[in-house]
Amino acid sequence: MKWGQIVTMSAFACILFAFEWPRLSRLPRRDKASFITLLFTGWVLSLLDLPNLPGPTTLINAIFKPLGQFLE
Repeated sequence: MKWGQIVTMSAFACILFAFEWPRLSRLPRRDKASFITLLFTGWVLSLLDLPNLPGPTTLINAIFKPLGQFLE
């Protein structure tokens, strides 16, 4: 993972939080919690290198490949 991407996405998340929090200050606690949860989830997903992660097919192949060799 590139450190520049981590710093940039963290900065964007902090800027978004700084701009939106004053608007949320008069809203109920539930709205604040949902904003923080969605912001954190989006931040975590932006840090993952999703296009280069192996998919579920890779996991299934890793589990069943030894079984297939055993059955042959």
